[in-house]
Amino acid sequence: MRNDVARLRELGYPVEALRGRAGHYRLGVGAKLPPLLLDDEEAVAVAVGLRTVTGVAGFEESGGRALTKLEHVLPDRLRRQLASLREATEAGPVNTDSNVEDPEVEPGVLTEIAAAVRDHRGLRAFYGEAGERIEIEPYKLVAWQRRWFVVGRSPDTGDWAPYRVDWMTLRLPGGRAFTPAPLPGDLTELVVREVARTGWAVHARLVIDAPADEVLARINPAVGVVEPRPDGRSVLVTGGDSLEVVAVWIGMLGLDFTVESPPALVDHLRVLAQRYDRAVRQGDDRGANRMPLSDPPPRLGP
Repeated sequence: MRNDVARLRELGYPVEALRGRAGHYRLGVGAKLPPLLLDDEEAVAVAVGLRTVTGVAGFEESGGRALTKLEHVLPDRLRRQLASLREATEAGPVNTDSNVEDPEVEPGVLTEIAAAVRDHRGLRAFYGEAGERIEIEPYKLVAWQRRWFVVGRSPDTGDWAPYRVDWMTLRLPGGRAFTPAPLPGDLTELVVREVARTGWAVHARLVIDAPADEVLARINPAVGVVEPRPDGRSVLVTGGDSLEVVAVWIGMLGLDFTVESPPALVDHLRVLAQRYDRAVRQGDDRGANRMPLSDPPPRLGP
């Protein structure tokens, strides 16, 4: 037993010992990471996960270093298994829903915010392009739509809101310690609602020619917030990283709509309408030179 304990200590595991009749050994908390004891499936799973995280903005370098270290100590049989898995797999682009680059967030910033959430310690930061000074009581980090948000409460007004982490420059020292207040319902729903209203680079307000229930049945909850109207129609408050992204989401809705704001979205849709109209007319011209395979269907309406 002593020899085994001595070997564990040499490997970096802190082992506490107590002599006497009630003597025992106990694994302690170390100052550095000891070697991890993983079985074959766990080691491969961690390696695959690390390879995935190297594509997440802000974690490319640290994830790559960790993956290199792990692959270096894997047995030959696992290295071959991982190599065959890597050669047989091809990942598509991580960012498939925006033509704007993902914002990078330093892992150290996430760690600092997570510690403040854990310790019920306020955060002081410069926020947004204008560098507004804010102080919030942080409650939860939420990763959503390729963004990191910290849900916080203003100690002055008591208002709750999500704050984009990539828009925050933390100030030291941090804020005051606080006593947690009751959470205002579902935090993810809060993030979706408030981001649709204030958190996008482009915000849009659309009147949809359909009741709210039908719109809600057609959209992902992450797209935005739907409000019913007395006339049976509904309002969709949504947004995106760019006008192009918002236009794509609207097109996928499959319902008639009117843009209330912003005017730039109207201009962009007008350009798209002209482009699609040219494509249709060119297709009709080419189709006129081909013999029809069957009689055309009757026209419905004028």
